Amino acid sequence: MNKPAPPPPYQRAPRPATAPARASTANRAGGTDGAAATGTSRLNKRMAELGMASRREADDWIARGWVKVNGDIAAMGMQVTPDDRIEISKQAQGQQANQVTILLNKPMGIVSGQAEDGHQPAITLIQPQNRWADDNARFFFHPKQLQSLVPAGRLDIDSIGLLVLTQDGRVARQLIGEESVMEKEYLVRVTYLGAPGATHDSRELAEIHENDPVTSNVQAVFPTEQLARLRHGLELDGQALKPARISWQNPEQLRVVLTEGKKRQIRRMCELVGLKVVGLKRVRIGQLMLGNLPLGQWRYLAPHERF
Repeated sequence: MNKPAPPPPYQRAPRPATAPARASTANRAGGTDGAAATGTSRLNKRMAELGMASRREADDWIARGWVKVNGDIAAMGMQVTPDDRIEISKQAQGQQANQVTILLNKPMGIVSGQAEDGHQPAITLIQPQNRWADDNARFFFHPKQLQSLVPAGRLDIDSIGLLVLTQDGRVARQLIGEESVMEKEYLVRVTYLGAPGATHDSRELAEIHENDPVTSNVQAVFPTEQLARLRHGLELDGQALKPARISWQNPEQLRVVLTEGKKRQIRRMCELVGLKVVGLKRVRIGQLMLGNLPLGQWRYLAPHERF
């Protein structure tokens, strides 16, 4: 008589050092009513918090029976406490291991996401002939890697530099999730049109207007109080912006570090203090630098690299 096949191995989520007493076990399901009072949260949310998967990915695994809570197959929509033991199967681990994240040096004229007004989307550049020759990540390109490959954030059509595309929901959440404070660093070439409402001691500055911008040695004429406003004190769309680290890289170029990403944020910030952006390049996201990656080429995120 044949023995039934054993269930697939599961990987446990890390247990917290201390945790409240456990509530009832894996048959606990339902909505979020009373969740705050009982200290519970939806299983997919808890898995995302633990860095196990994105919420969408977690829901897919739960539906496939690839998630256990306290040793029992998890139910869709169930509530868990921080003390519950969450495990994922080898199938889930294998699926995640095959997901790729790609770093692209996006050229101007390319849109980050879906094609717009006939402009080419960034994903069309992810082809073997555009892979950086110095990429030493031990991955082989396969067209299947383009499935579910989406930009984790955006870079304007008229901006260049580091763009991340990923199949991994954990990476996307880390870079653009609601709670993300990931630093993004830019080199921003500017001209000076004169700060709105600003007064200048110099006759030369008083005569600045939009048809006669300062294009060289902008640092020398840009008021220090406007630089302070640029760092902290501006609003966009009726909301105060988070503090930014901004300094002069050279007399015509700013180095800008943000922890948020509103649409065309840097260009709009500069407009509020009389600057016009004439060139914008993203050079870093988190710990990862654009480095020597050539314009229009891409490479894989290596297994040892972290944002």
